[in-house]
Amino acid sequence: MQTILSNIIISVNDKLYVKNPETSELGKKIIQHSIILIDEIGFENFTFKKLGEKINSNESSIYRYFESKHNLMLYLSSWYWGWIEYRLAFATTNISDSMERLKKGITIVTEKIEDDSATQHINESILNKIIIQEFTKTLLTKEVDEENKKDFFIVYKRVINRIVELIADVNPNYAFAKSLASSIVEGALHQHFLKNHLKTITNCSETISPTDFYIDLIEKTLK
Repeated sequence: MQTILSNIIISVNDKLYVKNPETSELGKKIIQHSIILIDEIGFENFTFKKLGEKINSNESSIYRYFESKHNLMLYLSSWYWGWIEYRLAFATTNISDSMERLKKGITIVTEKIEDDSATQHINESILNKIIIQEFTKTLLTKEVDEENKKDFFIVYKRVINRIVELIADVNPNYAFAKSLASSIVEGALHQHFLKNHLKTITNCSETISPTDFYIDLIEKTLK
């Protein structure tokens, strides 16, 4: 799968950027170091001025790629879910047993992420930490309906709907497949957050992962 993924370009909605950052070395540098800087100081404290200082470039050069840091965060989120979508598709294609296929799919969307060396300018492990911490902030805005109409969240929704399909393969009569799938994908981010920061209100720990919890949940729910 690593070889296949190395030949794939993750497609991101072109309305999210002014200029595609994948088309230039500066653009890739902006993506690479924005991930590092957001992880270091948090999205609230992140500015294009600080990013420019980090990459030794003018703040104005970053605006030539993204009109706002919100759009940059939407871009990073869309790229992340696109990467998850590819991993999900390849990991589940050749599994014939429907429950095992669902378990594999749940593992992909809930596990702790390691860096993928096939994407040299993007550290997926760090990006995953940002998604855990910041992704819901891209959704919980007054502009969410308008941004949804522009398909800013379409890749995220495709990931969830792929899990819906896997659930239906196991139990086509289960009436709440969409709610279950969205709870798994979104809930996994929350459980990782709790495990890292609010340990007393989750059973997830160094020995029990969010993946363990959600696989146990679907086995008992869909039996």
